[in-house]
Amino acid sequence: SALADLLLGVVLGFASRAVLGGDGLEAPPGFAVVGYGKLGGKELGYGSDLDIVFLFDESRREDAEKLARVAQRVNTWLTSHTSGGVLYETDLRLRPDGASGLMVSSFPAFRDYQFTRAWTWEHQALTRARFCAGDASLGERFEALRREILSAPRDGQKLREEILAMREKMRSEVKADARDVKHVDGGLVDLEFAVQALVLAESCRHPALLGNKGNHTLLNLAGEMGIVTVPVAAAAADAYLALRARTHAASLNDEEHALFAEGGLAAEREAVMALRREVFGR
Repeated sequence: SALADLLLGVVLGFASRAVLGGDGLEAPPGFAVVGYGKLGGKELGYGSDLDIVFLFDESRREDAEKLARVAQRVNTWLTSHTSGGVLYETDLRLRPDGASGLMVSSFPAFRDYQFTRAWTWEHQALTRARFCAGDASLGERFEALRREILSAPRDGQKLREEILAMREKMRSEVKADARDVKHVDGGLVDLEFAVQALVLAESCRHPALLGNKGNHTLLNLAGEMGIVTVPVAAAAADAYLALRARTHAASLNDEEHALFAEGGLAAEREAVMALRREVFGR
């Protein structure tokens, strides 16, 4: 993840010079790249793609078209096939309004979207978002906004129902192998949804959960703070490491999907299901 941050900064510098001119490789003032998903959570694996969103400061409104070209150039260079391979595949669909939205959002427009139109699943995604490259002052504004949104009081029961509904929708739409480490009952998605539910439901009372520290640390924190019973939190945290180790091995072995062996990691899957039952009540 640190390497990805570094490369994003370098590519952004080259893209800025190509579009805006100049001799250096500095990022454009008032422009930032925000990472989501595994990049945002500092949990990139081998072969992971980059979930990224581009933001610009309202002071750069007159340069919006040029900054959109910078963003497009960054995306093109990251995904171009070269003799040395591809830097990263990217996913830009987490920007406001998804694939139909603007490639680059002004910060005020992003803020308004998050407070007025964003779905619960988009706030789930925000639990694993952070500034990765560009103007650090805009990155600080993004982090303050993120914390403000995540710490807002919520109806815990309604929140959990909405997250469970999204999980069931995903289960019905993704035709995954029954052994898929990510999508199976007791797999990575179940664990991640439980952690996201805890962050959204409890951050108003437990600000320590707002730190972008990864699933393993957040689960242990939830146990220490009494939000989840310690044995359940600890077992789920350990299970997460084991599940991720399986996905790393699959990537290094060029497996198309990370699959459980027959009866594999049964105790870890049960630990995740125990966490799910404690967080969601079922």
